[in-house]
Amino acid sequence: MRSVFLLALVLVLFSACNEYQKVLKNEDVKAKYDLAERYYNEGDFKRANRLFEQISPKYVGKPQGERVMFFLANSYFQIKDYNFAGYQFERFIKSYPKSDKVAEASFLGAKSYYKLSPRYSLDQTDTEKALIKLQNFINTYPDSEFFAEANIMAQELTTKKERKAYEIAKQFTKLGKSYILDYNISAIAALDNFISDHPGSIYREDALYLKVEATTALALNSTFGKKRERLDDAKSAYNNLMKYFPETKYAKAANNLIAKVDRELASITAQENLTR
Repeated sequence: MRSVFLLALVLVLFSACNEYQKVLKNEDVKAKYDLAERYYNEGDFKRANRLFEQISPKYVGKPQGERVMFFLANSYFQIKDYNFAGYQFERFIKSYPKSDKVAEASFLGAKSYYKLSPRYSLDQTDTEKALIKLQNFINTYPDSEFFAEANIMAQELTTKKERKAYEIAKQFTKLGKSYILDYNISAIAALDNFISDHPGSIYREDALYLKVEATTALALNSTFGKKRERLDDAKSAYNNLMKYFPETKYAKAANNLIAKVDRELASITAQENLTR
């Protein structure tokens, strides 16, 4: 019985494959459309995609054109060819702006670019593009069934961008620990930009602490003429950290740094008093 079942299965598969190859090679557009839609509904998106690719130019301007173009775009998405999916969804929206599938196409187009977004350490061009499209979808379709998912994806991409910016500033801080003044100055500038540009970031506490590190290192290794001003900057950085995160996880390290700053300020004050 098992052998009979396997033989029957092989015959069915062979017949289906033979049907697909036969329709693929002939010029009957209707036959290709019917088979493509059947494959699409069965979840065989790879074969459906190949057939829709062939017939889509034939349906431009025809009643079924809207349906064919959406199926083509979504079949690309389903087979994880996100570059072509994004492009085809954009074409669909431009070609059929009044379609009842526009909201879904807008979401899936944005999601295609979301899928192309690389890890935070790489170039974030696709992340930027996905964020623009997701934000456009969120603003345009607040009542969509895809609204919540779009918000989650947008937040994830925003966090990824923030991490890249934070890691760049963090790298300058690490280099500055070698007491290279230029790197400390660059670290402070990068951290200031990050804190200003990303006020709600999950990395805000980390950035505020790193600024305490960078300003302290810069101050302690400055010339006497610049030291007091830079020590005051370090105290300001410490006060900002404590203002926004009074129970910061960096309390011990930050307190050790500010103790060094206070000792240095006391030393400067003593020297200044001696010269009066």
